[in-house]
Amino acid sequence: MSRLVTSSFLGRSHAHLASRSMVPVLSSFTARHRLVTPITTRYLSSTRINNRDDKKDTTTHFGFKTVPEQQKESLVHSVFASVADNYDVMNDAMSMGVHRLWKNTLIERMSPTAETRLLDVAGGTGDIALRFLDAVRQVEPNLGNAHVTVLDINEEMLRVGEKRFAAAGLEHSPHVAFVHGNAEVLDGIPDNSVDVYTIAFGIRNCTHIDRVIAQAHRVLKRGGRFMVLEFGKVNNPILATAYDQYSFRMIPHLGQILANDRESYQYLVESIRKFPSQPQFAQMMRDGGFQTVGEGYEDLTFGVATIWSGWKL
Repeated sequence: MSRLVTSSFLGRSHAHLASRSMVPVLSSFTARHRLVTPITTRYLSSTRINNRDDKKDTTTHFGFKTVPEQQKESLVHSVFASVADNYDVMNDAMSMGVHRLWKNTLIERMSPTAETRLLDVAGGTGDIALRFLDAVRQVEPNLGNAHVTVLDINEEMLRVGEKRFAAAGLEHSPHVAFVHGNAEVLDGIPDNSVDVYTIAFGIRNCTHIDRVIAQAHRVLKRGGRFMVLEFGKVNNPILATAYDQYSFRMIPHLGQILANDRESYQYLVESIRKFPSQPQFAQMMRDGGFQTVGEGYEDLTFGVATIWSGWKL
């Protein structure tokens, strides 16, 4: 179960979001993803990336820092272990609270049914999973065959999610399973087994984004949908300058005040700037085998956040 809105910040961009929903091809999901009572986290056989075939001196970015590839995963793990208990506070600081509307929009675009099987990756605290089940409940009060598997590499994030589901009275629900696993591997998640794959504010923290896309393509059924919600690039120069000022001057400071953790929030701000632009990531999805409609993405709040969407055909 892994995550003060101002009208001026929302602006027209969010108010004029265009619906691009398509209903994914649906079928049953393997029974082993059903939840036993009470909620327990299932562990995949491997959560660490084996880089033995990579050059030992290969580097990558951790925010604005350059680090050895084999170190990034543990560094990111430390960040989210640190912020897990304050995850909602962190997201509120990063987005001025608008992340809640962005996540609602993601579910609206998904248009889940009582047959939808969702894999929510990097979803440890359960924000997307709870919204998914709430949306299904609107069309089928008993949730039918709908199911969400919440997968996260960070045990602390999963712990927060499990507590959140328990607080919502869903600790015995057969419609959710928590899985400790790695987005770049997903061993234990069968080929062609899910209708929708979501990853919200998580893919920018992965070392090898191309591997994440490849795994998403593998586990989705034909007709399945890959949906990514992530911070984007603000294209309006004036708004981009204001957003940068807020991000670099205020967010780390808020992290220090709210969570006594300036460094984690500094990394999160920097990681947004290292993520590909909207067209670049849409092309990465297409290169990974996904078909997109139009540009393949939808900007929210002037591009502060973006939903990318592609289909496995």
